[in-house]
Amino acid sequence: MPIAHVNGADVHYTDSGTPPGKPDAEAVVFGHGLLFSGDMFRDQVEGLEDDYRCITVDWRSQGRSPAAGGGHDMDTLTGDLLALLDELGLESVHYVGLSMGGFVGMRLAARNPERVRTLTLIDTSAGPEDPEKISQYRLLANVYRWIGIGPVRGKVEPIMFAPASRENPAFRHRADEWIALLKKNNRAGMRRAIYGVFEREPIADEIGDIGAPTLVVVGADDAATPVEKAKEIAAVIPGARLEVVSDCGHSSTMEQPEILTRLIRDHVAG
Repeated sequence: MPIAHVNGADVHYTDSGTPPGKPDAEAVVFGHGLLFSGDMFRDQVEGLEDDYRCITVDWRSQGRSPAAGGGHDMDTLTGDLLALLDELGLESVHYVGLSMGGFVGMRLAARNPERVRTLTLIDTSAGPEDPEKISQYRLLANVYRWIGIGPVRGKVEPIMFAPASRENPAFRHRADEWIALLKKNNRAGMRRAIYGVFEREPIADEIGDIGAPTLVVVGADDAATPVEKAKEIAAVIPGARLEVVSDCGHSSTMEQPEILTRLIRDHVAG
């Protein structure tokens, strides 16, 4: 299990390595959403690893990364990512970020443009958390901290998945896998990660400086970061393209894996 000590934290990552016969293959780095891990890009890695070096990152205190005592704000996570890229010897990458991973990706691309070849932003927002949702997320974070995910699963799933996904028996196994991994997380560390998300600073006033070719993707039924949030991003980043995916919520890479893999592949290939 590869762990990198970067920026004062231990961060778990996966690395498919350079594809056989393609020593000059470019790297695609995936950053996951809150409560998930790099595993949410399982299908995309499988679809791209024959042509690209695919790397997933588990943000501090999430996935298989150990709990960290602090530094869960988005600027610090961006520093974690930059340090990991340096550790892996990657000068520039194609970056794909979903939700929380998008918060980091926008900071990376706006402030370190030389490190980003293309940018894919999925189910994310450039603004602060919606005020009407903060009290709900704070309550969920505190209940999760002391009791675990079980009692709040019924509240969390409608935020993460579209009705079409929740009603699909074939999707239940993937959702159960997600819950099983989430139960292994240190709950105090995860609570800090949740607070880091809903207390985040906006990045909207910086994204106009992003020069990397940008694809913005959003699920048509995304309850956490609705379509309007994606439209706002696409309207500000020069040349950005917007794609709205039907029958899809906040976790697009899991809910519509084939569509997301195709969109990412086409965008990365240029």
